[in-house]
Amino acid sequence: MRLHQLFTIAAVSMSFMTGSAIAQDDKANKQAEIRKVTQASLEKFYKVEPKIKGEVSKAPGYAVFTTYGLSFLIGGAGGKGLVHDRSTKKDVFMEMAQANIGAQVGASESETLIIFETAKGMNEFVAKGWEFGGGGGIGAGAAGKTAGGQSGGNAIPKAKYYTLTKNGLQIGGAVAGTKFWKDDTLN
Repeated sequence: MRLHQLFTIAAVSMSFMTGSAIAQDDKANKQAEIRKVTQASLEKFYKVEPKIKGEVSKAPGYAVFTTYGLSFLIGGAGGKGLVHDRSTKKDVFMEMAQANIGAQVGASESETLIIFETAKGMNEFVAKGWEFGGGGGIGAGAAGKTAGGQSGGNAIPKAKYYTLTKNGLQIGGAVAGTKFWKDDTLN
């Protein structure tokens, strides 16, 4: 009977260790994918507006998010991204969600770049992660190309904010609230 219990305990222990290793591999794969998407997004921003590369290289840090959204008067979007701290060379993986209300109709995939002007502003963004904004415009994109423009305000202090529409169409104006927060599973 004792040998049976010993084998059971060993089997359970092995399954926990294997599960933990698989979870770590999955976490590393997800982090690598977000880093890859971030780099591809940065290249797109640099191609559209070359001066952005200089702004990013001089900034204490930046954030890049890929979002997917749908709106018809009331809408929302969600996505993932990271904040890169240039001085520590570390990434903080984050999530975002947005809710909006207004005369806006559409579905889109977008990329957002936030260039922080101060380390304090970047650290507050990571810690608090809140933005509120409103705006309007017409934007369309397909196969990674963007047409049209958007305007509006945001409340990320000491930061520049850029958005590219990858796929989809958005038209109208809305008031939106956006929340950014640390991704507990990837940090």
